[in-house]
Amino acid sequence: MPIYSDILKELRREKRMTQTQVAQKLYISQRMYSYYESGQREMKISMLSQLADILETSTDYILGRTNIQTPYPKRK
Repeated sequence: MPIYSDILKELRREKRMTQTQVAQKLYISQRMYSYYESGQREMKISMLSQLADILETSTDYILGRTNIQTPYPKRK
């Protein structure tokens, strides 16, 4: 199971969002999003990037590569 599945669930709950709300922002079904959170499916890099924006964090945090939850500054 990918490490990010637990992190996604934690971040979503911190934002007080449902799986359906996150899925709608990603233009995917709630079922597909639940596969990511449960570790049944791995996501594409583009999806990971969108999730980081939605959940206001960095891709590195979602992937478990850092403990710093604050997103990086955007490039100009």
